Amino acid sequence: MSVFIKTTDTENHRWIDARFDLKDPSAGRKLYGQEHVAGAVYWDLEKDLSDMSASQGRHPMPSKQQLTELVRASGLDADDSIVIYDQGGSPYAARAWWLLKYAGFDKVHISQQGFNQLKEQGIAVSTDVPSFQPTKVEPDFIEEIFADQSYVKDVISGDELGVLIDARSAARYTGLEELIDPVAGRIPGARNLDWAQFVSKGEFQLGEDISHIVQKQEPAVVYCGSGVTAAALYAILEEKGYDQLKLYMGSFSDWITDAENVVEFDRGEHPEAADDETKEILAKLIEEGYSGEMLMKKFEYEKSLLEEK
Repeated sequence: MSVFIKTTDTENHRWIDARFDLKDPSAGRKLYGQEHVAGAVYWDLEKDLSDMSASQGRHPMPSKQQLTELVRASGLDADDSIVIYDQGGSPYAARAWWLLKYAGFDKVHISQQGFNQLKEQGIAVSTDVPSFQPTKVEPDFIEEIFADQSYVKDVISGDELGVLIDARSAARYTGLEELIDPVAGRIPGARNLDWAQFVSKGEFQLGEDISHIVQKQEPAVVYCGSGVTAAALYAILEEKGYDQLKLYMGSFSDWITDAENVVEFDRGEHPEAADDETKEILAKLIEEGYSGEMLMKKFEYEKSLLEEK
């Protein structure tokens, strides 16, 4: 069954609006209030699709109970055909798709078009917030597609077969850039497959050959920074016929919560300190929490101030 579909049918599908903006978390809800696909319910990344009170990364996975309550309150049944959309070419619909897949929903899809494109194609839209009778659906959770930090450690050690696929940009993967998490780098042994390369003009383009990075017969664990864009890459891989996939929902932001976990870089771990004064500066910056490219830039700046004296 296809993951991504093109349809404007609001009679035979239940629709979910997953629009969101990480820079403005209230934006998606506001857009939904202004206009949405007729009959669509709204699922918020941080209020519905994450448990922000948990500690497993920046967008922790909701508990099974939270997810069960969400699908019941949305009036969803296990045999519903569900289509999820966001603003187009974004990872938020994929996050909702993966969680429904995890909850055992078989007939769930991601809209290939975002809301504006759907509207241009004539889909029925509304400002009315639909009301559905809550259901008593019992999700049949599929644990085989989920990976936690312990499982990732087993992959690294060789106790579990598989490869790690990092869905972030090459700059973040190599550790040359990190503006979100406090530590730069990647999980040891991971391969890089930037999810954003599959997005063009607000749509996912799925034709690119990726067999040089991961083979279909290889079990793969996909991760990103906080488990959001990794869901999009997971969906892309499944659409391409990869069927041995797991999602590390906690992702890199969960991995670095354990100080014992190793992080890889494509460069020296720290800039060089040539004398006692610069060593003191470097030690101070590391103690203050600087790392990766931010550490290098701050170190060079502090060192230049020292040289001017």
